[in-house]
Amino acid sequence: MGRMPSEVMQHELDMMWQSIFTWLSWAIVAVMLAIAFRMCVRQRTPFYLLACLAAGIAAFAEPLYDVAFDLWFYDVHNGEPGAMYSHFTAFGVVQPNWSHSGYIILYASACLYAGRRMYEGSLRRKHLFLIWGAEIITSCVFEVIGTGTNVYTYYGPYELRIWNYPLVIGVLEGTQVVLFTVLAVQLWRRVSTAWGLVGLLAVFPVTMFGANFGLGAPIIIALHLDESEFSSGIVWAATLLTITLCTLAVNGASKFLPRPFATPEPDGAPVAKAVAAA
Repeated sequence: MGRMPSEVMQHELDMMWQSIFTWLSWAIVAVMLAIAFRMCVRQRTPFYLLACLAAGIAAFAEPLYDVAFDLWFYDVHNGEPGAMYSHFTAFGVVQPNWSHSGYIILYASACLYAGRRMYEGSLRRKHLFLIWGAEIITSCVFEVIGTGTNVYTYYGPYELRIWNYPLVIGVLEGTQVVLFTVLAVQLWRRVSTAWGLVGLLAVFPVTMFGANFGLGAPIIIALHLDESEFSSGIVWAATLLTITLCTLAVNGASKFLPRPFATPEPDGAPVAKAVAAA
């Protein structure tokens, strides 16, 4: 299972919705970057801009995700390929340029709206689960629109879909946001100079592929079993197992939430000093 159906490859791309995804997503990113820049200046840290940059750069690895999770971006219009606003192709999957804006919106936004409070140690376990839920909903809304308007599709034999969108994907994406944000803020708390935050460029792919290829391993394998071994029951079981693993991961991540300033960390790390926001 999991081989590319020819009807998927020949499916027509909706040109209007491609334009909406492209221009609207980049407009949102422009607003996010303006907000991030203002926060960086006020708080005297490059954290927010580097978090956005890390997500945007990591989108170049999107083809790995596409192959693992049976994602296909439509590229045909009036029977001819080449209709997508694309900048490269890998593993035979044409990549839209809005994948970078999509990554920034979906994966870096939590750093903007929750990063400072997390840095100050004012977020607890219940808050992290609220962020997780909000990010899952955001992912579902974004991707239900994309998969429902002939822009792209998850063509694999998924179970538990919302419209055309596999719910397990939304759970994995929400989990990635949580893991990235927590680890990013922990790095922020522990580095001694702004240059140390360049490490965010490595933090993102670590959490991205750790979440999706690690926690998502059951569903990846289930989708790609040989036909003689494949069954929808296995996909159902793998879906529920993956969601369970994500829940455990978010709960585990809550144990790594920074503590309030002047409170010793469990691992004996130096106590961070508060940096006042201007």
